[in-house]
Amino acid sequence: MSDSEKKGNNFILLLSKAIIRYRYIIFLLFIIFGIYCGINFGRGGNNADLTAFLSPATETRRGLAIMEEEFIEYATADVMISNITYERAEVLSGQIAAWPHVSSVEFDRSRSHYANAAALFQVTFDAVQDDPVTEAALETLREKLSGYDLYIHTQIGYDFAGQIAHEMGGVLGIAAVVIAVILLFTSRSYFEVVIFFIVFFFAALFNMGTNFWLGEISSIANSIAIILQLALAIDYSIIFSHRYQDEALVNPSTRAALEKSLAESILEISSSSLTTISGLGSLLLMQFRLGWDLGMVLSKGILFSLLSVFLLMPGLIALFPHALQKTAHPNLVPRVRLWGKALMKSGYCFVWIFLLILPAAFHFSRETPYAFYDPEITELRPNEVRTAMHKIDTTFAPTSRLALLVPHEDFAKERRILDAVGALPGIKRAQGLANTEAEPEHMITDSYTPRMFAELSDISIEKSTLLFQAYGVRHEQYQAILQRPDGYSVPLVDLLLYLFELADKGVVAPGSDEMAMIEDLREQVNMGVEQLRGENWNRLVFTVELPTDSPEASALVEQIRAIAEAEYGKGNVLLAGDITGARDLSASFESDSVLISYLTIGFVLAILLVTFRTVAGSFLLVFVIQGSIWINFSFPYLQGQSPSFVTNMIVSAIQMGATIDYAIVLMNRYLVMRQTHEKQEAMVEAVNQSFPTILTSGSILTLAGLIISWRVTDVYVGHIGLAVGRGALTSSILVMTVLPQLLVLCDRLIFKTRFRIDLTGGEDT
Repeated sequence: MSDSEKKGNNFILLLSKAIIRYRYIIFLLFIIFGIYCGINFGRGGNNADLTAFLSPATETRRGLAIMEEEFIEYATADVMISNITYERAEVLSGQIAAWPHVSSVEFDRSRSHYANAAALFQVTFDAVQDDPVTEAALETLREKLSGYDLYIHTQIGYDFAGQIAHEMGGVLGIAAVVIAVILLFTSRSYFEVVIFFIVFFFAALFNMGTNFWLGEISSIANSIAIILQLALAIDYSIIFSHRYQDEALVNPSTRAALEKSLAESILEISSSSLTTISGLGSLLLMQFRLGWDLGMVLSKGILFSLLSVFLLMPGLIALFPHALQKTAHPNLVPRVRLWGKALMKSGYCFVWIFLLILPAAFHFSRETPYAFYDPEITELRPNEVRTAMHKIDTTFAPTSRLALLVPHEDFAKERRILDAVGALPGIKRAQGLANTEAEPEHMITDSYTPRMFAELSDISIEKSTLLFQAYGVRHEQYQAILQRPDGYSVPLVDLLLYLFELADKGVVAPGSDEMAMIEDLREQVNMGVEQLRGENWNRLVFTVELPTDSPEASALVEQIRAIAEAEYGKGNVLLAGDITGARDLSASFESDSVLISYLTIGFVLAILLVTFRTVAGSFLLVFVIQGSIWINFSFPYLQGQSPSFVTNMIVSAIQMGATIDYAIVLMNRYLVMRQTHEKQEAMVEAVNQSFPTILTSGSILTLAGLIISWRVTDVYVGHIGLAVGRGALTSSILVMTVLPQLLVLCDRLIFKTRFRIDLTGGEDT
């Protein structure tokens, strides 16, 4: 051993002794920080909108940011009634429009609103989504229509993050019971399971209680982090506990046994965690910020798990050494030497099967139809909102909204764009201030003279002229006074807003007769301005009757862009909506999925090369786990499912980073046994020794993921859980079947490609 290695080991031993000596101070610090995290648990925002995590450079994200800042989005609801005649639905549409806080109802004979004896009313309310008034109005609507075959799809009053958190609470409870059973079966002492959960409680509390440090994070990352942290990090507690119990058998001093086992565990656990952290670390480099969120939250969780095992667990063992001894039980995990011998006598059959199915798995995994638009994702466990959405989407012609942002403001250009786009195939409706009627053949953005306004409002020409002159003075347009006012014109929308302002201040008190029409326009004008006119941008909104992620929809977006840029110049307009969001998410997936795959493989391979110092051996481990990833992601294709695209990017990194540990355990045991045994006998013993670890880790991660998919209704979280569980199971099976035979088959190559790293300054060999 070199001097530097001796110094490193001495330092770790001194650190271990300090941890044991100052354990009560550590207990106090953990309690204080736990209180801090408990107070801050749940702080910080959670965002369920995936487009919010697009790169700021994407057109959709830029457009959404502008709309959030400059426009108000009034709440909407899609209300479907089945088994109704068109005539009855038409009458009902007028009734709904008259109900309190309903601003408008869109309904007509088109395939988008009436089909298969079902009617779809697109209801807009006069307040924003999170306003209590809106929630009350929706509840009123629901009560009044309760006698019909009713389906309502809306985000009003639905707390997505809260729903996921509630469901994940149930998942955590079930998972805790299942994991406790597994640990009781694979543990050496029943009481050590209690210590495991105490340690994990603090690790999870620290992680969840510090999420607010990251600001607003994805509701996906916030919800699944705790269960994945449990599944990924429980091994660390097991490794240390078993190290201590081994030492306690030969060392009568609890303190001495703890010090030595902790020193050894720090090195082993830190090395084991590197592959997991490297997989999670690759997520941080994604353009799509959801990867950064999940990578940060889970990496932070792994770090807190390591600290809890290294700092808290030794003190807990020191408090309860007798409880561990009294509850010790025989090893319940069966020996699998017979399985190892069967593998060695089967003529490498699993290797050939693996090599035969791998090309198909690679092809199927690439052909899986990932969804980039929420309604297209296959539901694993539907909820009320998605049931209504699915019912509506399968009954009526598909529609989506697309917003065009243009510089503020040239209403003549906007009118030309609205007319041109409105005539395009696939456009059901084109809406903007420039085509909103104030009276027949006159738009609210048309310029009015005093005489035109007098005719519209039924006020005298004298009052109308005075109003125009006051407006001119207010806006420093003095031609209204210094020149003939008859030729002075003002956009009607601006004049009305000025008049409403005067009325609100009490400067003008419109009479009930002469100004009644103007007052009737107030709600329409205010809502139109708030939704369509911003400080620097104006918004034109188009209803598109095409599938959101279809090539025809993408082509339509480019047609609209060409029409708008012909008026404003190239690069001076922005388009944002479901169609552009799906396009940008797809582009992000194409770049990020390749990047994450290469980075994860590169990071893990580098760690393996340093750990085992064999080129062929390291590549074989990565090859088998990468094969398990391809097999994992071929299942959706074979089952005809469309998971969310985020499933592939996130789970592939987690699966490589976490389940490569199973292969490392087997490889490590094999290399140790190979020093004293012939290769086949060495592998038989390696399979037998590594089985308990792989069984424990693999079953916990598998069941944790599958429980998530079984219990959570959110399609993103559900598919991630399913892929994690399925991937852990696939990796476990391959490590216990294909990898042993592959390592024996390539035994000579593994040892021929070994190298040595001389840390003392000599030559590498």
